[in-house]
Amino acid sequence: MEKVEKTLPPALKPHILVVDDDDRLRKLLGLFLRENNFIVSTSASAANARAKLQSLSYDIIVLDVMMPDETGLELAQYLRKNPAFKDLPILLLTARSDVKERIEGLEAGADDYLSKPFEPRELLLRLHAILRRAQKGNSEEEPTLKLGRWKYNPERDELSCSEETLRLTDMEAGLMRILAANPGDVVSREILAESNKAIVNDRTIDVQVTRLRRKIEQDPRNPRYLVTVRGEGYRLIPDI
Repeated sequence: MEKVEKTLPPALKPHILVVDDDDRLRKLLGLFLRENNFIVSTSASAANARAKLQSLSYDIIVLDVMMPDETGLELAQYLRKNPAFKDLPILLLTARSDVKERIEGLEAGADDYLSKPFEPRELLLRLHAILRRAQKGNSEEEPTLKLGRWKYNPERDELSCSEETLRLTDMEAGLMRILAANPGDVVSREILAESNKAIVNDRTIDVQVTRLRRKIEQDPRNPRYLVTVRGEGYRLIPDI
């Protein structure tokens, strides 16, 4: 697992709790996340996680679904019913990818869901996206990104300006959510495909990006906000 970010001072690093009964995966995730600006605590069981949650404060929890004794779904439900942890962001991990289990995870209170095996880079992007949403949730203003005359609102999946409002298609919204959650970062085609199950190949992604450029760019042939990084993917660069 490679390091992908510059080092931050400890005061700016989010504290993450990784709960997984797979010793090897737990150790690898701990190493990767520490190298990428997280303070990491780990637990091999839900019971141990409960004890650590009582003694330390965390910014986010990564929680394996299939664990002995108490499952990740049961722990997620406990956290959501407990006033002390009801707002703690949760990312669920599972070896299964069927729709029924994904729905169960979201109903249990998870903020996001990632199927094993996964790319470490995708996990990092999803964690940052969850943390950004949590921070914005504490703000009275709706989260928006400025793209020239347009403002993108990820909560509403819409582009708006003083004159008009544009609703995005499901595919366009899927791409914009992951790009907007990681402004300035390169997002690979593979990760964009994973964010929208309807997209099945690179060509389809390219077509959707072209359509998005027609909506947000003044000159779609020479994009300013949604740019191609050759050989890597796409980058959304909002106005500062």
